[in-house]
Amino acid sequence: MAYLRTSDLARAVGVHPNTVRRYVEWGWLPPVARGPNGYRLFTQKHLDCLRVARMVYSTYPSRAIRESARRVHESTVADDWGGALERSYAHLAFVQSERAQAEAAATLLERWARGVAADATERPMQIGQTARRLGVSVDVLRNWERNGLIAVPRDARNGYRVYGPAEISRLRVIRMLSRAGYSQMAILRMMLRLDRGDTTDLRHSLDTPPPDEDVYTASDRWLSTLAEQEALALRLIALVEAIIEDRMTRRASPP
Repeated sequence: MAYLRTSDLARAVGVHPNTVRRYVEWGWLPPVARGPNGYRLFTQKHLDCLRVARMVYSTYPSRAIRESARRVHESTVADDWGGALERSYAHLAFVQSERAQAEAAATLLERWARGVAADATERPMQIGQTARRLGVSVDVLRNWERNGLIAVPRDARNGYRVYGPAEISRLRVIRMLSRAGYSQMAILRMMLRLDRGDTTDLRHSLDTPPPDEDVYTASDRWLSTLAEQEALALRLIALVEAIIEDRMTRRASPP
């Protein structure tokens, strides 16, 4: 059997040898035997697993997407490449469902911005009733108001917040955008723009932090991030399929 050195694996994937050593320590590569001189004896199996690990852990757009991709890598560590392929396709389906949800939320935003009501509440409600109606906590509603996503009128007699059809429609849009993965900053960017009367090109603006926003996360440009993740999932499938094909070819070749 041909053995590979730590530096061989590092060079093959373009990382420092210490990165390979950390992957071994973290259990991100299968157990590695050592030779009489104490050096690790890597094989093609370890290199294949490392190539998948580098792709899986290249970015962390959300915990759910990371966990979905991580299951692919777990199969490679167990040397279950058929399972890795199944999980790669399941990961693609998951990313596509996340992207569809984000697109649907953006569509709701656009329609609501054009005047399509998102709720038909007949009587004004107080904050507790509104929270129950929307399936969120009172603290979430207060947080959205505190961070400028919505301004809620008050009852002049008692100072209580009053949520009418306009407020609840707005909250439904905010809730759907939030649950679809958009950051609060991206949602605030949209709401401030709408409050200024600008309803043009909302989808692009929702996905594009302004130049003066020095620090932003993947969820601040969520639509683009999910498109990138779908492309990455397709590359992951292609990689796993190529490794399986290569293994089958090597197995069929005479020693």
